[in-house]
Amino acid sequence: MFRRGKLSPVELTRIMLDRIGTFNPRLNSYITVCEEQALETAARAEAELCSKVRKNRKDRGPLHGIPISLKDNIYTKDIRTTGGSQILKSFVPLHDAPITAALKNAGTVILGKTNMHEFAYGVTTDNPHFGPARNPWDPERIPGGSSGGSAAAVAAGLCYGSIGTDTGGSVRIPASLCGIVGLKSGLGRVSLDDVIPLSPTLDFVGPLARSADDTALLLDPIFVRGKKESRFALNKKTSSRKLRIGIPREFFFEVLDPEVEKAFDNAIHALKKRGAKVKEVSLPGIAQTEDAGNVIAWAEATVYHQQAGWFPKRADEYGKDVRERLEMGTKVSAVAYLQARTQREKFKSSLLEVLSANELDALVVPTTAITAPKLGEDSVTIRGAVHSTRALLLRLNRPANLAGVPAISVPCGKTKAGMPIGLQFIAGWTEEALLLQIARDFEQIFRFSPPPVANLLD
Repeated sequence: MFRRGKLSPVELTRIMLDRIGTFNPRLNSYITVCEEQALETAARAEAELCSKVRKNRKDRGPLHGIPISLKDNIYTKDIRTTGGSQILKSFVPLHDAPITAALKNAGTVILGKTNMHEFAYGVTTDNPHFGPARNPWDPERIPGGSSGGSAAAVAAGLCYGSIGTDTGGSVRIPASLCGIVGLKSGLGRVSLDDVIPLSPTLDFVGPLARSADDTALLLDPIFVRGKKESRFALNKKTSSRKLRIGIPREFFFEVLDPEVEKAFDNAIHALKKRGAKVKEVSLPGIAQTEDAGNVIAWAEATVYHQQAGWFPKRADEYGKDVRERLEMGTKVSAVAYLQARTQREKFKSSLLEVLSANELDALVVPTTAITAPKLGEDSVTIRGAVHSTRALLLRLNRPANLAGVPAISVPCGKTKAGMPIGLQFIAGWTEEALLLQIARDFEQIFRFSPPPVANLLD
């Protein structure tokens, strides 16, 4: 539409800003809205794409003039980057993170910085300093976290995509709970430079969008490719008839909400009906991933905050939950940390071996064991047993972070209450393109509509 003169980047940016003005007061998905900078960027995009003088035209690609958002732990020059914290509430970087620079070079219009769990250290985005982000399907429920503001903004149509971070599921959890697509990149595939860290061993960056194609478009300019890797083939549809997927029943299905389990079974049935080959597999070491991931995250997060000079010196400026987790990090012994690192190496090898030995394209599991809980709901009862909400949201996502492999969450159904359910595909190293193809093919089976955001104004 831009290139045909049917719409201008400035018009589209104004539409997005108007939507933010209308719906963000209820959703609280943005911490900072950059109206002036966004309109200036959109005007430059319009001049480059729509110049009447052909030689003055410059087309930066499919993202040119497209309004997006960034999670507020990614450095943005001249735009504050709070990390969702009181400590950094006035921090304005003097330079962009490499991923920010790459997105700007691709022509994107950055609308603002999205709400997040404080310092990315949680899964609810119930932020004590900037207020809770809310789920557009039901504002009384969480959008997930820690990239909750990004997911809520994408789902509600307050941007066309967003970039988040994922240490234990922080892209995939909110994608699942908000009914969108979220991809966690693999080890070394997207730069972490000038992204406020949580746990450097487990941290990853990835896009959130409404479709697999949009996810691929967002990933493309920030992706680090090998010499023989080409750009994502956005129009190429793969058939699930060629797909070989494994289901690791142990661990992933031990604690699962019945509605999530039913949606998963329906998704597998649909994949089989289209010709996918499905087999059950065993993942050695999977039971130890939860503890190993926790120990690594606790220790590394605390070390970062100590080195920054914030903890424990400014402990009273943290929210209660984050402060308590940082205190837990001080109790992790060197032996426990090194044992967790050893467990990580063993699990990486075993996961890749299972994929190779069984000739699998990917593993498939639910993204989260539950759907979006209500704000402040710290525990959930499943089949008569009480479980921690935080633990259930993290449980099925930590393995991909521990192994350093890419994973993607796609919508696969809704509960009777109308809340989204996510399906997660996990593949081997360097297989982001394959995951996007799988997700694109799955979208042909399951079409998902956006939330009825007009209800937010009732």
